[in-house]
Amino acid sequence: MQEVSSPAFEIRPVGEHEHTALGDLTVDAYLRDGFLQGPDDPYAGFLRDVGSRARNTEVLVAVDGAQVLGGVALTPPGSPMSEIAGVGEAEIRSLAVAPAGRMRGVGTALAAACVERARAIGAERVVLCSRQDMKAAHRIYERLGFERAPRLDWRPLPDVLLWGYLLDLGPRGKPGPKI
Repeated sequence: MQEVSSPAFEIRPVGEHEHTALGDLTVDAYLRDGFLQGPDDPYAGFLRDVGSRARNTEVLVAVDGAQVLGGVALTPPGSPMSEIAGVGEAEIRSLAVAPAGRMRGVGTALAAACVERARAIGAERVVLCSRQDMKAAHRIYERLGFERAPRLDWRPLPDVLLWGYLLDLGPRGKPGPKI
């Protein structure tokens, strides 16, 4: 993957030496924003385990020097780590940004890098799910052209509704618009 840089940070594949920092950052972000029931929430274990995600997905990280500002996972089409992706679809998972990366475009840059990577690997669509109260994330996805896809909505727990989003990239091999 080609690295993406801004004047303030760089987007690139996560290094093994950054797994712990990214896992801690991801759990902290979800806790701070009220998206986990506490540090022992069962989903916190998944979020913290960057090593497993990195073996089964493409994990990207935003860094400013040695400081990890955020990260995200992209599951390629057919990945067992996908939750809602169908045939020809890549899926964005576990997007998180540290306080030091907020309001700097880190979340947008991470999501855009996933879209570009999905195009590069021949995905026809990119899908994701997001809690209905993740308003900042929704704004990012909608700016990038994602549309709500209620057919992808699902409940991992009885009291948690995840909204589906979809971005159509066009037929395989045909590049879509640049983001």
